[in-house]
Amino acid sequence: MSLAVAIQMDPMDAIDIDADSTFVLALEAQRRGHALFHYLPRDLAFRNGRVLARIRPLTVRRDRSDHFTLGTAELVDLATMDVVLMRQDPPFDMAYITATHLLDHIHPRTLVVNDPTEVRNAPEKLLVTHFGGLMPPTLITSDQRQIMDFRQEYRDIIVKPLFGNGGAGVFHITPGDENLNSLLEMFTQLYREPVMVQRYLPEVRQGDKRIILVDGVAVGAVNRVPAKGEARSNLHVGGEARKVELTARDREICDAIGPTLSERGLVFVGIDVIGDYLTEINVTSPTGIQQIDRFDSVCIESLIWDAIETRRHSTAQVPTA
Repeated sequence: MSLAVAIQMDPMDAIDIDADSTFVLALEAQRRGHALFHYLPRDLAFRNGRVLARIRPLTVRRDRSDHFTLGTAELVDLATMDVVLMRQDPPFDMAYITATHLLDHIHPRTLVVNDPTEVRNAPEKLLVTHFGGLMPPTLITSDQRQIMDFRQEYRDIIVKPLFGNGGAGVFHITPGDENLNSLLEMFTQLYREPVMVQRYLPEVRQGDKRIILVDGVAVGAVNRVPAKGEARSNLHVGGEARKVELTARDREICDAIGPTLSERGLVFVGIDVIGDYLTEINVTSPTGIQQIDRFDSVCIESLIWDAIETRRHSTAQVPTA
């Protein structure tokens, strides 16, 4: 099955080919004989009922000095593509949400991964709230009094923006920290949304586990251990990637959420687990494939393409309106 695959993502010259998950997805698609095309989110348009993008043929290779080639740009109807990978990085802002609305017009006849409606309905820090018993004690509010009450109860807390990403804006407020009021004032100036407050999990010092699920099934994990003096474990802020095995609790969490993810068309998902708690469900542009591949000698990108091809075969049978 040779597919025409358009990848909606950030500029190719900015990616780290040794860590970027979209890059290895492109390599695997190319290995399977699929035709690749690249476009930026700003190249997306809606005109007279058609979803258009100015796409360029893409070739990729694992060469740090020359990892891609882009052909001549052409304005095409994305409905002529077999698959669209929505892989631009967050923030999950109105531009991101608008892109999901536009891609709704072509899905599922053109298979969009992940399903744009479900991406829009699954903000990464909010989707997890629908699964009882998996989260640490959590408060989502703009009410400063409730935040103070929560802190009084749990003493040691994490405060973060509801729609932040990559660890940006995540603060660890210890029992003796006098900066919470100032922090909340700053958040009020920067964001209109409520903030998320959670009980601090000291287990994060042993690592924040990223688990990859493909079509609802856990396929591997990597542990991200914070640098000394850092509360965040994200790799791009100094977290160290380490090999890790899935625990019984990890599998319990994955079993609880997996069927829902699959039903919603969330084919490629990365969840974050600290200790015994699920903290986020990442559905926009999950990462971690290459680190897990290296530690476990697996090929998660191949499993993802198996799932995409299976779904594409199914959606290709959907009659046109």
